[in-house]
Amino acid sequence: MSAFVIHFVVRRFLAAMPTDAQRNLKTRKILFVLLLALICIVLVYAAFQRDKPWVVPEEVKKLKNPIVPTESTLKAARGIYTEECAQCHGEQGKGDGPKARLHFSAPADLTDTRRMHSVTDGEIFYQISEGRKPMPSFKKRLTEDQRWGLVLLVRSFSAPSAPPTVEKKPDAVTKTPAHATDP
Repeated sequence: MSAFVIHFVVRRFLAAMPTDAQRNLKTRKILFVLLLALICIVLVYAAFQRDKPWVVPEEVKKLKNPIVPTESTLKAARGIYTEECAQCHGEQGKGDGPKARLHFSAPADLTDTRRMHSVTDGEIFYQISEGRKPMPSFKKRLTEDQRWGLVLLVRSFSAPSAPPTVEKKPDAVTKTPAHATDP
């Protein structure tokens, strides 16, 4: 069918419709266009919010971690991390957890050394405490010491790993020939 025929059929159909039906059709078209515009606005807003930097108060940036990194502290923090954070940030902190794909802004890669060297312990503590969508706030869910423990653990993800220690194997027992003594 040609475009002329389709145009003619549509005009005849609309002319045959009662005026109330025409008004309803026009209203639906307007609502559809408004809905599309709203969706576009939401998507643009979300895109701008995605790369928005964290705004951390200056006094918080200066905070130093009061917790000493010990094996027991890191073990306790690892348990909390596994329970509360690994679903999004991944077991090793790479931002590749099973729920990471569900979030519009991807979870941070905590192994990124450049990024992690650019933030202070106070900033990490603030981010854990306050959260920002989609990350929840842990201020009321975890104690202050638990949150500082998580800061230590998060820092450990981007810390250069120590060179592997080489275990020294005991020298093989070499048999030395017995020196014969002449009588």
